[in-house]
Amino acid sequence: MAARTKARSRALDILFEADQRGLNAQTLLDERLLQGSVDDGSLGSRAGNNPYTAELVRGVTSRWGEINAALTDYSQGWTLDRMPAVDRAILRLGAWEVLWNDEIPDAVAISEAVGLATEMSTDDSPAFVNGLLGRLAEVKATIV
Repeated sequence: MAARTKARSRALDILFEADQRGLNAQTLLDERLLQGSVDDGSLGSRAGNNPYTAELVRGVTSRWGEINAALTDYSQGWTLDRMPAVDRAILRLGAWEVLWNDEIPDAVAISEAVGLATEMSTDDSPAFVNGLLGRLAEVKATIV
């Protein structure tokens, strides 16, 4: 598994756990960094992890309101609360990569999010994630 794919999976775990526990994802990330279970690129971080995990969580939390607004505006008939929690976390992660991470091509970000949905969620989730993130990619210029 590629390093960034693993980083996305770890970021998804943090976003999902924060959502389920009613915590701020940045706070949970900071706790994990102190425990050494996520690599932020510093010397004290646990070897083998990818600093992209921290970048993803920080990116999502820094754009939380904008991401939620975009997902709500373009999800056609689905409120964030109605979506499965894992789908919400995947979509937030994918939306940040599509809309605000210029280092990752949109198609790669969408494909990675669909892969997470395939692995972690319901049978209907990959198509939903693909459609919603694809729509965000199409209207990106009007959002950012």
